[in-house]
Parts: sequence; structure tokens; C-alpha cells
Amino acid sequence: MYTVIKRMEISAAHSLSLSYPSKCENLHGHNWIITVYCRSSQLNADGMVVDFSHIKHVVMGQLDHKNLNEVIPMNPTAENIARWICEQIPTCFKVEVQESEGNMAVYEKD
Repeated sequence: MYTVIKRMEISAAHSLSLSYPSKCENLHGHNWIITVYCRSSQLNADGMVVDFSHIKHVVMGQLDHKNLNEVIPMNPTAENIARWICEQIPTCFKVEVQESEGNMAVYEKD
């Protein structure tokens, strides 16, 4: 089994729709650290699990310096962002989303 890991930092804003009063309902930003894990039992024709630039294009190209409410089709919590990223990359099985020091969400496919 081959595994590749790509770690990136993005700057992005979001506002959360919550069932309780919270300052997070206001538009605010984070410097997010995103770690993407991809694996495959076989390499593609280019000898890769996935090209690192493809992962970068999905994460940086679609999320960096964006309002995540306009990109993610669900409440853009760290958990939902992790799942959305994982679903965009065919060989991805796990994504970690750190929105601030000490606050991280992980999505992992079964």
C-alpha cells in the first residue's frame, strides 16, 4: 500500500449556522492547516498515488482566500470542510483540518 501526505496552509473565512448563540455565527477567518492523506495499492501510469499538484489545486485553488460559505455546500464547520476535501480527491481516505491552535477535526472514510 502506498500513502502520500500533503500539508498546506490556507487563509479563509466562514460563518457558522448554529443551533445556539455563538460569535462564530459572524463572518471570521482562520489560517487553516489542511493535511490530506491519499493511498492506493497500485501506482498510476505516472508512478504516483496522486500528483501532489492535484491535491494542491483542490485545496489551495478552491479554498484559499475564499469565503467557505460560498464554496462548501453545507455548514462550513471544520468537520464538514474535511469531508468535502476528502470527497474531491479520488484516492483520499483522510483529511485533517486545523482551524486554530488546539482545534482540529479529522474526517476518515470507513
